[in-house]
Amino acid sequence: MSSVDPIPAHLHTVTPRLVVRDAAAAIEFYAAAFGAVERPGRFTAASGEIVHTEVTIGDSVVMLTDEGADADAPARSPMSVGGTVSAIMATYWSDVDAVWERAIRAGAEIVYPLADQFYGDRGGRLRDPFGHQWMLGQHLEEVSPEEVDRRAEALFGSD
Repeated sequence: MSSVDPIPAHLHTVTPRLVVRDAAAAIEFYAAAFGAVERPGRFTAASGEIVHTEVTIGDSVVMLTDEGADADAPARSPMSVGGTVSAIMATYWSDVDAVWERAIRAGAEIVYPLADQFYGDRGGRLRDPFGHQWMLGQHLEEVSPEEVDRRAEALFGSD
């Protein structure tokens, strides 16, 4: 039996891997917008495309791959599929307003404006220059399920 941990110590059970058109530029954007730091161990193809790298954002790791770095993999960036995304990166911050402004200055576009939400968070959604969407949030209050229902009905009405 192996004594190696089946999950690398720096990762969690689920770790997102984003496919982008220009991983080097994405690393720079994520550093400017979210304070990302690239982890050692970048693997590049002979063409220079990034096959695999990891950045740490807060206490989480996000893997990045250049689109086309693995021609056999059926993965495309949002920019290659008309801007459609099938997953949204949900993040939480101690000062969401500061991170929001930093991401906007770095080049993110607003999908949904930052606002206090009925379920107790302050949040909004951005699109990065590579087509991926990021939900930025800050938990402001604990709201019971009953209160969430009451607030939702007041906001949206009942069926």
